Amino acid sequence: MAHSGRVPFSKSEFCAGQPGDQASYPMCHPGSAGEIPLGFDRIVDEVSNEFFFYGSSHAHHHEDMFFPADLFSQNVPDQHLYSHPLVVHGELYPRSPIPPWQQGTVAPMVGFKPSLLPDCRNFSVVDSHPYSHEREVHGRKSVNSASNVERGNTNLEFQIGFDNLDAASPVFLDSYPFGQKVREESGNGEASVTNTSRRCSTGPTHPQGSGHNREAAGWAIQLIEADQGSNENTVGFCNAVEKIRNAYPAFDLKTNTGKIWSITTRFPEHILGATKFRLSIWTDFSPHPLLLTQHAGCIIHDLIVEILRCTNQYPAREEECLLSVAGSDEFLQNNCTLGSHESLRKASTCIQLRLHHAGNLEHSLARTCGDDQRRFCVNELLEDTHAWRLIWQNLVSVIMNYRGQVEYLLQNENNVDNVIEAAKAICSVLCFVETRDITDAVSKLHALGRAQNSLQSVETPGKVLIEAAVTELSMAISRLIRIYSSSFDVNFQLASVPRSPLCADISLNSQLSFTVCAAHNIPEAWVTSYKVFSFSCLLTYAGKIICQVKICKNTPVKKSFFFLADWNEKVNFPLRIKALPRETMLTIKLLGLNSASKNTEVLAWTCSPLYAKERLIRGTVLLSLAPCSTLPTAVITPGICSTEAPTSATLQIDFPETDLEFIKPEPEERRGDFVEPTQECLKNIARLSQKHSLLLLSEQQRRILWFYRYSCNNQNCSLPLVLGSAPSWDRTTVSEMYALLRGWRFSDPLEALGLLTFSFPDQDIRRAAVQQMENVSNDELLEYLPQLVQVLKFEWTLESPLVKLLLNRSLQSIQVAHQLYWLLKNAQNEVHFRMWYKKLLAALQFCAGQTLNNEFSKEEKLIRILEDIATKVKAASDPKRKEVLKVELSRLQQFFQEVKLCRLPLNPALVVQGIEADSCSYFTSNAFPLKISFINANAPSGNINVIFKIGDDLRQDMLVLQIIRLMDSIWLQEGLDMQMIVYRCLSTGKGQGLVQMVPDATTLAKIHRESGLIGPLKENTIKKWFHHHHPLESSYQEAIRNFFYSCAGWCVVTFILGVCDRHSDNIMLTKAGHMFHIDFGRFLGHAQMFGNIRRDRAPFIFTSEMEYFITEGGKNPQRFQEFVELCCRAYNIVRKHSQLLLNLLEMMLHAGLPELNSIQDLKYVYDNLRPQDSDLQATSYFTRKIKESLECFPVKLNNLIHTLVQMSVGSSAKPPAPETVPQEWMVLDTERSIARATILGFSRKPDSVYLIQVVQTCNVVTFVEKSFHQFSKLHSHLQKQFPSHALPEFPHSWHLPFTDLEHKRVKDLNLYLKQLLSGSRKLANNELVLSFFLNWSKNTLAEHSSSLTLGPQSAGHKPGVQLVISYENTRLTIMLKHMRNLHLPDGSAPSAHAEFYLLPDPCEVSRRKTRTAPKGSDPTYNELIVYDRVSELQGRVLKLVVKSKGTFVGAVNIQLSSVQLNEEKWYPLGNSVI
Repeated sequence: MAHSGRVPFSKSEFCAGQPGDQASYPMCHPGSAGEIPLGFDRIVDEVSNEFFFYGSSHAHHHEDMFFPADLFSQNVPDQHLYSHPLVVHGELYPRSPIPPWQQGTVAPMVGFKPSLLPDCRNFSVVDSHPYSHEREVHGRKSVNSASNVERGNTNLEFQIGFDNLDAASPVFLDSYPFGQKVREESGNGEASVTNTSRRCSTGPTHPQGSGHNREAAGWAIQLIEADQGSNENTVGFCNAVEKIRNAYPAFDLKTNTGKIWSITTRFPEHILGATKFRLSIWTDFSPHPLLLTQHAGCIIHDLIVEILRCTNQYPAREEECLLSVAGSDEFLQNNCTLGSHESLRKASTCIQLRLHHAGNLEHSLARTCGDDQRRFCVNELLEDTHAWRLIWQNLVSVIMNYRGQVEYLLQNENNVDNVIEAAKAICSVLCFVETRDITDAVSKLHALGRAQNSLQSVETPGKVLIEAAVTELSMAISRLIRIYSSSFDVNFQLASVPRSPLCADISLNSQLSFTVCAAHNIPEAWVTSYKVFSFSCLLTYAGKIICQVKICKNTPVKKSFFFLADWNEKVNFPLRIKALPRETMLTIKLLGLNSASKNTEVLAWTCSPLYAKERLIRGTVLLSLAPCSTLPTAVITPGICSTEAPTSATLQIDFPETDLEFIKPEPEERRGDFVEPTQECLKNIARLSQKHSLLLLSEQQRRILWFYRYSCNNQNCSLPLVLGSAPSWDRTTVSEMYALLRGWRFSDPLEALGLLTFSFPDQDIRRAAVQQMENVSNDELLEYLPQLVQVLKFEWTLESPLVKLLLNRSLQSIQVAHQLYWLLKNAQNEVHFRMWYKKLLAALQFCAGQTLNNEFSKEEKLIRILEDIATKVKAASDPKRKEVLKVELSRLQQFFQEVKLCRLPLNPALVVQGIEADSCSYFTSNAFPLKISFINANAPSGNINVIFKIGDDLRQDMLVLQIIRLMDSIWLQEGLDMQMIVYRCLSTGKGQGLVQMVPDATTLAKIHRESGLIGPLKENTIKKWFHHHHPLESSYQEAIRNFFYSCAGWCVVTFILGVCDRHSDNIMLTKAGHMFHIDFGRFLGHAQMFGNIRRDRAPFIFTSEMEYFITEGGKNPQRFQEFVELCCRAYNIVRKHSQLLLNLLEMMLHAGLPELNSIQDLKYVYDNLRPQDSDLQATSYFTRKIKESLECFPVKLNNLIHTLVQMSVGSSAKPPAPETVPQEWMVLDTERSIARATILGFSRKPDSVYLIQVVQTCNVVTFVEKSFHQFSKLHSHLQKQFPSHALPEFPHSWHLPFTDLEHKRVKDLNLYLKQLLSGSRKLANNELVLSFFLNWSKNTLAEHSSSLTLGPQSAGHKPGVQLVISYENTRLTIMLKHMRNLHLPDGSAPSAHAEFYLLPDPCEVSRRKTRTAPKGSDPTYNELIVYDRVSELQGRVLKLVVKSKGTFVGAVNIQLSSVQLNEEKWYPLGNSVI
């Protein structure tokens, strides 16, 4: 939307502050009757003095102005007395459970004659902390005795009324019987404990029989407790949360199981068909585990039936049985398949499970009936914000002081100053706000006080005037209390709020107007630094400016009670109210003219939604002003509107008293300008839909999409792109958007994620998106929870459908509740949305129940202790660091002595019961992260090792790992297991977090160092390392396979996400062959720079030594072709889900991540995904990236530099060094030696197989199956490797007839194992032995793994070429993929290229040539050859000739009419041109 104009504002004009001298410059967009289209205006920078101007009117009033030059020379009382709320009786006891004023017995009476106050109400105060112990009456008899107190009444009555007051002296609170209990006697003399709330009944005492009537007058004002908040938004939120919780009663065991269920992913049946799992199942029926092999597609319920049959327990009620994962509190879901469980898919070797009877299990984390009885109140929302409680306590105190001073004044009529000071104290408690009503009432009281000295008779009109003035002041204070309690979160409010008369002249057709009254509590620093103050107003929608008003009136600061800028300025927007969208935000900025620089500066800002609860904002409101240093540039939503007690200046605004409700536009299609699109237009729409993100569309592209909006559907476009392309958000356009929304059919619920971004503030559109997300399971929702938590800040209310969805799911799943807890906890670090997330966290904790909250508390305490330890270790000097760690670890041990058990924030199913101090250490990187070894409470698993880091923002690591985990899930859905290791990572606070340690992993840098100084430059480094750890050929081939797949997977993910700072210290390898990356502090192409040189110059890390390992030193060159094919296949699979990936990243744009905060970051991923390309084009593109990476020598140079630096650091390190832990922060220092191995039994198969229990020295117990032949083979290998060692005698393979061979072999083999493992440590810890017993191969492989075959091998030795030929719309495309078995006439390998000819070719213009491949017999190309305007294939021949530097290598002619299109095919190469 274009601006209609912009007026530069000169400094002299801006400084002119005289009333009547102001010019107004209305700027309005074209339209009728003020109804303007609300489009996408760009933000105007106010500080540059360029503004939109609209007319402003204001009353001409005369007040004393105070300028900085003479402000502090005035003879005014010191303000510091009231810089904190006044405390009357001694001092406050904030830590005392019962404040002193709540322990007295008399109700203070502060009030006025009924004749002076037409609308009067009782005034009472109730404390927010009820108690139920007995009360007793002691001391003098109170006016309102305990016997007259109505039991069950929760109101504390401050009776404000001044009838028949004749006390001879002022009554001070010291004379009240504080701290005395009240006993309420029932008829039978027993104590009655029916009143469960504390009440403050403190007041003046009078002699018995004095006749003073102290009954509460009917017009007295009541101040009552508001358990669920004092404003309608908080009350509505509390009620909504209670309603959600009540929908899941504790007795409903379907939703309240109290168990942590394993996360599952549903796979197509054919994906799981061929995969098998080896299972070791522990039961209560046998001391030994049951060994089973099951298909991945086996339903858990059927598996339980099989277990019961095998243990002779069937038939039984199998539905009452559950299986848990050994070593954790995680239970498998009975209605899901084995292979769908995430924790089983990535398990290695034999999976250990335990069978439970459901009746014997505790509902350890379940909610209780007591939880169902709890109410959700404002105290829980603000439990960590003590300011509101202090305000309540101090308000009680200063009101009582005010009452005493008023009583004394009315008796003596000569002490108005004390009453005014008491009124000032009340204002100071209410955040130093002094309304104009209070100022006027104080002025009248001052004048009466000065005049009263000349009036002697108590019956003179002076007394009546004073009572009237005090009445006016008390009413003004009451109004302030009402305004304050409705503007901020407190737990008190007036009992009865009079309805203000509605403005009859305000309607939806009226222009928007309001009065900016004043900025209260201006800091003294501003008063001295700024000469005058003004303000500006903005109306924004979705971050775009609708309209802007600059107020020219420059007001100097004034002071009555406190410093304030008093404008009382009416603001008029030239817009009809009904033209404004429901989600319009009003932003007001406080401006000051700097006395020194003469520049206008933005000092503070505040904002408010125009519509709350579907009604236009009305009445007087107070808004907390935030310093300009935290001014948000784009995200202006209700989430940043602070309802906390203001800590700085406060803005007062008067809105007209109206009752206008927002009228929602009805869905309506308008096809008047609709034109049926041509085929070319439809193709263009499809191309635009490939952008996937609204932010990546240009204005022209948006116009095209909106023009053809009725031709868009889920086949050719996505709804977020269509709706986001609307030209404006006026009522007419919104009604069309609603019509499109109503008629749209979503192809996938996840498509709706795009409607939850910042671009869509409309509540109905967001509601429709949430309705789609309702179709997503709890387990799938977990994958997107970080994004859903982020977009909560764009919700219009805390009662939104998205909030309700998340709370509902947290009640259904402990996994969701646990992850949501830590995400909300971490989100509170965002300055603007701290209270927004704080309230959501309180709601989650209320729903979770006390038991789960206790677990959260223990986890929080654990994190606090770890943070403290890490801080001290980091701060310690090198010589003392180890000693400091040892001392501080005792705090962790003490913590576990207190709590016994604690769950890990990384995974709630992991329960720990202590630490193994000797295994804890720190790493020698810059942040000195801690390695903590926790003792698993669920034996027999070993210790759980984690890293705790401080000083690093782990939110970015969390995001990268989340996206990688999602890509892995996408591959698995397609039946492609890339052997990815994606460790867990959790940010637990600002600059701190936990990282899961991967067992048995080491960095590539360490492997390089073991190979000597030039290890990074050697080709065979990785190959030699794996050969050393896998002397058995089968396990070596298994390691190659794992490396082959995992390396390909990480090449794809690090390329798409642009992961930078890649070097050998953050690439890791496990002994089983898996490669993975760590440390994602830099991504999206934000590479480190050395001057103008990028440190990361390769698209991703794939080096020649990796290729050397995959191809076994060139022995199997076809494996490189297979590697390229695998990478390209994985890349193309991910590309199909570009919309989901881009949506997830867009939802995180406002998360405050340092390297994901702009459209350019989003475009970087889009460019890497290339969703507009065909699969063939993408394959060709990614192949080029593989070759670029392979040929990038700077990568090796970078690794060499890292190796040299680490070696120099290692050689110069001074003792005492940290424990012998590798410097790399992900390496697990685990002892892999075997303590014992015992054969438990055997199963009779064609060949008997023995079940062996293997116990490692770290107490990890595993089970393996081995045949006698495998034992014999192991012994033979050991004899070859250790010819000089005396090996134990191996049992004979032959046997006597009629003997029990297998039982004898079990006995003999157990003796052999005992002697083998208890003998020479060199022998027992040999890699052959470890590989044999600690079988590192994946359980999902075939049961008898053999030599690895990664794909179709070369057919004989015949040369050939692989092509894919496609033909569409007269375009012929040939992809040359690979060649094989190429040789020159002398037998050497060629440097081959291919030449293509499309025959017949009379003009000889069809020649196409590929690049020349490096010297090799099996080159890879993946190059596209394109011929346009090929009318038909009939009679056309494709001739392909392979040459090497002019030498003929081979050729083939292909009849195109007989080719199977779009299929890969190998064609034999002949030795002559045909």
